[in-house]
Amino acid sequence: MRKRSFFALALAGWAGMSAAHATVITEDFSTDPLADGWQIHGDTNLFHWNPTNQNLEVTWDSSQTNSYFYHSLGTVLTRNDDFSLAFDLELDEVGPADQYLFSFELALGFFNLKEAVQPWFVRGAGICPNLVELAYFRADNFGDPATVYPTCTDTNSTFNYNGFGAPDSTNYTLVISNWYRITLTYTASNQTLMAAVTNLAGHSSATVLQPLATTFTDFRADTISVSSYNDAGQYPGFEGSIRAHGKVGPLVVVVPPPPIRNLTGALSNGVWQVQFLSQTNWLYTLERTTDFVSWGPIAAPVNGNGYLLFLPDTNAVSDLAFYRVRAERP
Repeated sequence: MRKRSFFALALAGWAGMSAAHATVITEDFSTDPLADGWQIHGDTNLFHWNPTNQNLEVTWDSSQTNSYFYHSLGTVLTRNDDFSLAFDLELDEVGPADQYLFSFELALGFFNLKEAVQPWFVRGAGICPNLVELAYFRADNFGDPATVYPTCTDTNSTFNYNGFGAPDSTNYTLVISNWYRITLTYTASNQTLMAAVTNLAGHSSATVLQPLATTFTDFRADTISVSSYNDAGQYPGFEGSIRAHGKVGPLVVVVPPPPIRNLTGALSNGVWQVQFLSQTNWLYTLERTTDFVSWGPIAAPVNGNGYLLFLPDTNAVSDLAFYRVRAERP
């Protein structure tokens, strides 16, 4: 899987990624996930691969720094894309992490990696743009029940809120030592995020729908993550925390295909051009360099058409040149 939307080729040409209807990331933890594209940011002690049980042991500890077990999607998700996440989860213990006794969340889902690793990204203060994730809040001793909350924040860190009478979450307790199958599905046609939680022992299940509100703008998410957030920045007197230990089992992510597929480059009637399968709702710019230090655009960005797109260099340099295509969401 390509980790960036930059595709480089020399004058000799380059063959790109084969066509596909979707990109599927499947992780069954039968082999070390860190050797298969997964990475850790933050406290590495919170994530441990168990090769015997073939799962990922996770500690969500809000007293520690923001920490993520993450994998690039190879694309950028927006409200105009269909995508889904399914995983198995078992919790061994859940409680407060520190003196903050109200509830706080553990999370799995999607975010924008460049933003999520910044020091200003503070989940407890709501400064956390571009999230689409399943948040689970533990029950506490102040009357707050355990809650399943499919969370969306837009590029301005505004949380999706549908108003009174249209709940965004549902009260549901993950019973200790029970395995659950959890799915998070976003459907672009009706602009709705759905979370479904099923006890694999057959005891109970819950489903909650979260349509995007009219005031919600858009998100840009490029990474799947098991996320342990620090609890700093909460409103004084209502601070919450969580320390939970559990296991994440098989995990499947389905996202749209990469924005550039079947990329080739060649001379056509003396003009250098690249061609590739494009996608709508993406902007494409052909860039050129002669030294791999300074890259410049050949022309203005072009909208994708969902079919073959041709980007020519009508003002080629006389020396050897190298090209890449930049793909961006508008």
